[in-house]
Amino acid sequence: MKVLKISLIASMVCSTLLGANAFASSHREAPNITRFPTLDSTDFYAFNSYEAGREDYVTLIANYIPLQDAYGGPNYYAMDPAAVYSIHIDNDGDAVEDLTFQFNFTNELANNNQGIALTVGPAGNQRSVSVPLKNIGGITAADQSAANFSESYQLTLVKGPQNSGNATVLSNTAGGMFHKPLDYIGNKSFGDSSAYASYAGQFIYEFNLDGCASPGKVFVGQRKDPFVVNLGKTFDLVNYVPVEGDSAPGAGDQGGFPGGITQSADNDDLMDKNVTAISIEVPKTCLTTQGNGTIGAWTTASLPQARILNPNAKVGKTEVNGGALTQVSRLGNPLVNELVIGLKDKDTFSTSQPKDDTQFADYVTHPSLPELLNILFKDAVNQTLGTNIETLAPTNFPRNDLVTAFLTGFAGVNQLETVTPSEMLRLNTGIPAKPRDMQSAFGVAGDDLAGFPNGRRPGDDVVDIALRVVMGRLCYPIPVNGTDTDLGLCTSDDASVGTVPFTDGAPVDATMMMDHFPYLATPLSGSK
Repeated sequence: MKVLKISLIASMVCSTLLGANAFASSHREAPNITRFPTLDSTDFYAFNSYEAGREDYVTLIANYIPLQDAYGGPNYYAMDPAAVYSIHIDNDGDAVEDLTFQFNFTNELANNNQGIALTVGPAGNQRSVSVPLKNIGGITAADQSAANFSESYQLTLVKGPQNSGNATVLSNTAGGMFHKPLDYIGNKSFGDSSAYASYAGQFIYEFNLDGCASPGKVFVGQRKDPFVVNLGKTFDLVNYVPVEGDSAPGAGDQGGFPGGITQSADNDDLMDKNVTAISIEVPKTCLTTQGNGTIGAWTTASLPQARILNPNAKVGKTEVNGGALTQVSRLGNPLVNELVIGLKDKDTFSTSQPKDDTQFADYVTHPSLPELLNILFKDAVNQTLGTNIETLAPTNFPRNDLVTAFLTGFAGVNQLETVTPSEMLRLNTGIPAKPRDMQSAFGVAGDDLAGFPNGRRPGDDVVDIALRVVMGRLCYPIPVNGTDTDLGLCTSDDASVGTVPFTDGAPVDATMMMDHFPYLATPLSGSK
């Protein structure tokens, strides 16, 4: 167990450096994806299910459409019907998907796509006029007749590479289509939050998997954005002192770094934002059909290569799409494409495959974020503390320790059976889940083997972990079972500020989420 913990901690700190060298997850992370907000993946989670009685399952959540204002009517946030949204699983380590869960959406108006119409005008001069809203009255779990718009989707499992494998359309065990609930328009439309939760709960489905003894679960719908981050100030050249200002988080004594930021929900710029979640829960044994029980996972969204716009657009006929399916976005580990990948290569990363990730090696062996933080804060730190620190950035180059942990994993821990250097979220399905109330937001670093980077749970504070690791925490002994342990990957001489408690001041933990599928909290209402 000690070796297991050491390896996982090493994996955590290294993969965090590589996969989380940024302060926002994947909201608007590359120039081209800003043009396709409905295909923009914001966060990806893979974890052993921690709902009571579901310990033999893995949950995978791919969030899309970032920075949703709950009041964003009248059209709110539908998925792109021309796109293919995918969750990929590599279970043998060749960095090529062995399983892909593929989602294709269909959008429709009521009354066979004609929409709800009202009779307007006096007798003798009446017209049937289509309404401009997505609902014309209250909607409940029992009565959805007032809805003027609906989304459904087809769920397909592809075995083998997505573009050439064997595809099977998965069936709803209750029969019929899979549907997506309307976004939380407001309380007049849905009642209070509990009423909306009851309504949305009707859209959790079970689906059958060939050769799998138990069915999986699926839910697609709007959720409260689970990611927590001091977004605006961070991207304004880190416009705060990113070190804990209290003697301990939440102490309120300002006994930490002079002028340092302190923990407060007010620092979370995503507090009032929603996202759209694609969530599936699958028996572990159906994901680990080969390999050693560890899987690699990532999400992508793709479009047909060509789009011809209809100059006389009509509902359902706005364009014609054709050509090869072309990947537009990609996300595995959190935070990769924000500040790890250089601006000139961000669009390349979005369209790349894990098997080709060695092309980005320089961004891993010589990460730029520590140098940026050094430029921004070295003089201020020396002046505040009366020190003469030569550089705040770690000096161990190349970062071969990071390559080992991030691109290959550790043997016997989170390394797949075959080792192919690649960026993906790795989950050891054999490590038991922790109940929600027992989870550490710092994952493995918090003595919680079920957390990041052994997969990623919604309550894992990847931002603070990333900040501390990127500035050299790995170069100092790490507590393992209460004993400080030198991992031997670098030394304290390589990291002048490696033990400083860096933070963005925006706390997150698992109690902010639900303790059952689909785990993410009910979305915020567009109107009280």
